Amino acid sequence: MTLQSPKMTGSEALSLIKELSGKLIERRRRRDRITQRHMARGIGRSERWVREIEAGVETSMIEDHIRCAHALRMTTLHLFIPLLAVEHDMPIPRELLMHDDLWDLEREMLEVVARHQSAILTRITQRSLLGGSR
Repeated sequence: MTLQSPKMTGSEALSLIKELSGKLIERRRRRDRITQRHMARGIGRSERWVREIEAGVETSMIEDHIRCAHALRMTTLHLFIPLLAVEHDMPIPRELLMHDDLWDLEREMLEVVARHQSAILTRITQRSLLGGSR
């Protein structure tokens, strides 16, 4: 099943997300000229563990991918956008996720969340003011 399939099961999506994440982590590590040994030492794990993450081994945990991404100063959006897409039966945007620098998109998404939260608080405040004036 491809990443574009909107009918992917949760476990299939997690497997593909781990595979994609591993490739992105490896690409960033190589781009930054960091050895697997150096990365492993920095995280407090073994080289084998790093190899498994980069290979997208199914038994790896999402937390491990987050740990590697943070060690490389990567955003973790490449993990969470696919999960949201699967939950909403939407295609997973593969082209977007092939970029390992999603800080701008992450910032925009957080700004949308902040605006949404602000609107909710405004509505709650207005309701309480209207309810209190009766």
